Amino acid sequence: MASAELSPSADGRAHLERRRHAGGAASTARRVPTDAPAPDALQHAALAPPGPPCGAVSTTDPVAAPTIEERRHELVLVVDDEESYRDALAVGLSQEGFDVIVAADGAEARAAVRRDRPDLVLLDVMLPDISGIELCRELRAERDVPVIMVTARDGEVDVVLALELGAADYVSKPYRLRELVARMRAVLRRRHDPAVDDPIVSAGGVRLDLARHEASVDGAVLELSRKEFDLLALLVSRAGQVVTREECIDTLWWDQHLADTRTLDTHVKRIRRKIEHDPATPVHLVTVRGIGFRFDP
Repeated sequence: MASAELSPSADGRAHLERRRHAGGAASTARRVPTDAPAPDALQHAALAPPGPPCGAVSTTDPVAAPTIEERRHELVLVVDDEESYRDALAVGLSQEGFDVIVAADGAEARAAVRRDRPDLVLLDVMLPDISGIELCRELRAERDVPVIMVTARDGEVDVVLALELGAADYVSKPYRLRELVARMRAVLRRRHDPAVDDPIVSAGGVRLDLARHEASVDGAVLELSRKEFDLLALLVSRAGQVVTREECIDTLWWDQHLADTRTLDTHVKRIRRKIEHDPATPVHLVTVRGIGFRFDP
């Protein structure tokens, strides 16, 4: 029996390839169509030929998504107007253990959210009938469903606006599927256990409001870029512990191939200039030679 499986390509990004299996029960959900050519936006994914169900359904299929009582896995709604892109993502996510439904525009997405009550929505910014950011606002106003924005644009204004309107996170195309899945699971963990999402982290006079994306040191407002804020939040939340360079890079630049790690050092230097009395001899954001960084209160 032929099916589509997710496999890493040489550069670490995701692609789908055809494999043979000796058997196995098929899902009752119908597979999404896979006859559209792969768009440029999905640079590292290729669709397998039509095969058996893979845990993904179209919002217009007569076979409905599992009810809340019937679900064994989290249900994810993928909203993207590029058919081959959403189909490849649906297959990949089903391989990761999610149930998946798809929508091509805002109207289908609204209907799916009302009918199927997904646990998470992956929402593209560019849709044919409505801005994804506006749709995010509508969905969040209607029910408390976490939304991760997916965008080919990397404009800071778009990102800030989406987060202010209630998006739980955002990712930029193209991205590694395993990293997207990690972010999805983090959002779902926060949803199920709000205690892990304390909106305030502080240490050594530094205070960061994660919900409002505001920072201060000794009561004075800090002007930080998004990456600076995220890096400082990571270090302050682990105050007194060493955070490796690899973890910093994987957390902040997970959607990029960061060959030059001096980018991390540049961000550390910028943060030191903003929080340390003497950036040349830091007492809070210190370097642990050969390993990483530690924030000392």
